[in-house]
Amino acid sequence: MSAEQFSAEIGGRTLTLSTGRLAQQANGAVLAQYGDTVVLATAVMSKEVRDDVSYFPLMVDYEEKLYAGGKIKGSRFMKREGRPSDEAVLTARLIDRSLRPLFPQHIREDIQVIVTVLSYDDENEPDVLGLIAAQAALAISDIPMDVMVAGVRVGRINGEWVLNPTVEATKKSDLDLFLATTEENTVMIETGANEIVEEDFHEALKFGRKHARPVLQLIADMQAAVGKPKQEIPAEELSVEVIEKLREKALPTFDEILFAEKKDDRKGALKRFIKQTVKEMTAENEELNGGMLAEELYKMAERHVSDEILAKDRRPGGRTLTEVRTLEVDTGLLPRTHGSGYFMRGETQVLTTTTLGSPGDQQIVDGMREEFKKNYFHHYNFPPFSVGEVKPLRGPSRRDIGHGGLAEKALLPMLPDREEFPYTIRTMSEVFGSNGSSSMASTCGSSLALMDAGVPIKKAVAGVAMGLVSNDKGDWKVLTDLQDLEDSDGGMDFKITGTRDGITAIQLDTKTHGLSDEIVAQTLTQARDARMHILDAMDAVIAEPRPELSPYAPRITTLRIPVDEIGTVIGPAGKQINEILDETGVDGIDIEDDGLVMITSRNAEAAEKAENWIKDLTREIAVGEEFTGEVVKVMDFGAFVELVPGKDGMIHISKLIPGVRVNAVTDVLNMGDEVTVKVLEIDDQGRINLGLMAKEGTPATELKVEGGSGGGDRGQRRGPRRDR
Repeated sequence: MSAEQFSAEIGGRTLTLSTGRLAQQANGAVLAQYGDTVVLATAVMSKEVRDDVSYFPLMVDYEEKLYAGGKIKGSRFMKREGRPSDEAVLTARLIDRSLRPLFPQHIREDIQVIVTVLSYDDENEPDVLGLIAAQAALAISDIPMDVMVAGVRVGRINGEWVLNPTVEATKKSDLDLFLATTEENTVMIETGANEIVEEDFHEALKFGRKHARPVLQLIADMQAAVGKPKQEIPAEELSVEVIEKLREKALPTFDEILFAEKKDDRKGALKRFIKQTVKEMTAENEELNGGMLAEELYKMAERHVSDEILAKDRRPGGRTLTEVRTLEVDTGLLPRTHGSGYFMRGETQVLTTTTLGSPGDQQIVDGMREEFKKNYFHHYNFPPFSVGEVKPLRGPSRRDIGHGGLAEKALLPMLPDREEFPYTIRTMSEVFGSNGSSSMASTCGSSLALMDAGVPIKKAVAGVAMGLVSNDKGDWKVLTDLQDLEDSDGGMDFKITGTRDGITAIQLDTKTHGLSDEIVAQTLTQARDARMHILDAMDAVIAEPRPELSPYAPRITTLRIPVDEIGTVIGPAGKQINEILDETGVDGIDIEDDGLVMITSRNAEAAEKAENWIKDLTREIAVGEEFTGEVVKVMDFGAFVELVPGKDGMIHISKLIPGVRVNAVTDVLNMGDEVTVKVLEIDDQGRINLGLMAKEGTPATELKVEGGSGGGDRGQRRGPRRDR
């Protein structure tokens, strides 16, 4: 069966969208190709309305198939793909956050978007392509949607903006911006950066939007050619009379309960009020839907807060629009962890720990792409008690993974180089209380904990969440340090992290059809001021990393050896390196491909012993050097003496006693003898020829062989080989 194809040149490569051949029973399906990366996106809407939800039920799944990268799973016991990796979860969230605000929010039919990577070329990342394919599948389907977005990636290499940089080019970029945008407005941002300044970041957004327009046009052309008519899904609404009655009951009460200082007071009072009002209204009219009444009352509360902010700059808790809540900062709370940082902003409370491990503790990430290792990772835990709820404890949710990934991205540019600080680093943020932006508190806590642990990060990093209130008239105001009821329809959650010198990470979600450039510019400026205020509070507690590591952290000694000597240190089947580990008692020895050796030990003496052993193994032996070593092997033609661990030289039988014929090597030397030798020659094959030295340090010309066959009385035999 043939497919309808639509193509455009985007960033110097051809973007092709096709439909009609695969997944024909989905409401919409699009195969997208960019380079040799190919993804399939499907969109399906249930025929059943869900009466048990009061939200828009969208599910977005993203799957990376191993066959896309030409790989078979390494496990001997499980060869098929398992649960999504953290990276796949983060990509699913990117696509979800880009699409969710663009649907009519009254829809209560389940909608599922599945993006499957079918081919991956190691050059063009499938995340941007996945968003484009998902939007195209929705566009040609009969599923209602208000507006469309396109996805682009923007990098900056040597000061020049780059559209959709390849995987290799991204490594040279100081910016990684994933942008979802309409023709004029920014809908979703996910960014990692190396201290980009606000003005430059704003320019990057404009560059991305400009180059997203041809993608939007391509999707629009496809929709016009093959798109299905959209379903009509009327919103189930309360009557004007019922809404007016709710308003009469609510407005006098809202002023009293919505602007209390504490979240629990606000939300508790609001919950009780809604419950009582619904009870009264349904008692008066049994035909009324209690769920719809409760949903409308909650929306009224959010709108009332927004209206008060727009009209009077009045916020819950009494803050100004640019005011950060009260801060509490501390370090060193836990005695046995390697580092800890405590950060509290308002009612959001996070304790972050740092744990230092050996290079061998790195996380190995093996999926569709080439295997790689992570030596820094941040984990985020959000227990139910942090918001006063009771829930069963499960594994990390998508939200947990997303928040952990954001704080991880925020700190990455500030971490020391691997050679300077070869430890594997894990930060873990425990959220003990939450009322707005626990991910930003986790970023601050991570910075504090790393400094407390003595990790030589380049600069402190802080983060803040910015909000927005707006109305249908076009009025809007940006809020610093977003909290509970301020995160409402017509709003945004714009999280920005950075140092005093620039931005390191951004994550934007919006509940609108996008933000204008004016709103983005105002947000960036306001967030910078807030970040400086937070950094001041953090610097007052710990301004620089501690000069010493925790006494409970392992110590790592580093040295560099020639690449061609790596095999010498490892030995056949790991024999040599295992011997070093066993004999010295160090915790681990890790060797990088570039010759960097990292010795992990909690005992300084053991580390020094292992270091000297490796230096001896890999040192270059020169002609003329003298060594005292043990005879480790006796052959008919000579004796082998260990000069340094793992490296032997040979004394030929003719060199045992110069000028004297020796009939048997054992007439002069035996296994275990300790002798002093001098390097006479190193041949082209690296073989070392030795001469035997007398005790006073001159060649052993004075030694005489007594008797015809024996070696004479050379005194007591030396003991066993020395402890290495």
